[in-house]
Amino acid sequence: MTEFITPKQIRQQSRTGAFTGQTSGMCPGYTQANLVILPKKEAYDFLLFAQRNPKPCPILEVADAGSKRLQTFAQDVDLATDFPKYRVYQNGELVSEPTDVTDIWRGDLVSFLIGCSFSFEAALIAAGIEMRHITMKRNVPMYKTNIKAKSAGQFHGNYVVSMRPIPEEQVVKAITITERLPQVHGTPIQIGDPERIGIQNLDQPDFGDAVEIYPGEVPVFWACGVTPQAVVMESKPEFVITHAPGHMLVTDIRDNQLADIL
Repeated sequence: MTEFITPKQIRQQSRTGAFTGQTSGMCPGYTQANLVILPKKEAYDFLLFAQRNPKPCPILEVADAGSKRLQTFAQDVDLATDFPKYRVYQNGELVSEPTDVTDIWRGDLVSFLIGCSFSFEAALIAAGIEMRHITMKRNVPMYKTNIKAKSAGQFHGNYVVSMRPIPEEQVVKAITITERLPQVHGTPIQIGDPERIGIQNLDQPDFGDAVEIYPGEVPVFWACGVTPQAVVMESKPEFVITHAPGHMLVTDIRDNQLADIL
């Protein structure tokens, strides 16, 4: 997807349906964001859930009720069209994966942008740490865990994590780099022991694609912004729109600006 030079170009191509793919590795250095959209009557409880669980749900921005626009993270944005792919849940069940949710938009909907670990991948790559899913041209593998999130109102459930294989000698470097970006999940929450967090088979991710792990590498797990989708499936609110895992909004904000904005 090298023809997309800027975040705005990716959003415009997503808006027209010309681009519907996953966004890992695109526009390195720019912040990418997960999405949760739900009715205003449930927005406070979700805001409280995110505040209590900042590791998987670091909030970047909250839009006004009914608005498809953002104040800070992107100009000329339409939240109903500018993600490459969405998911629609009704009573906790996934009912569709559209590329445009304009036809089901409502005036009471509140949109939450949540930080995404794709945002720190450019820094890891610049430090010489391979991102295997990018090398293999796949989506990052994501797994449901046994780590319980702190509940808020009706919202309850467990963390989802993303996994990247890291050579043993580079793990400390990866921790140091991601520690600087708490707005996009920060440091890993588990290193090298997937069974400890309830993951039985790394070859069968719950979201995304499996990747190869080479000898001398360990699986490193970061909290993931797909956690709200697992929570939605568990809590079963009446109506929620999210991004499709791996299909993010590429924002206009650079990763090195996050500390000054948030």
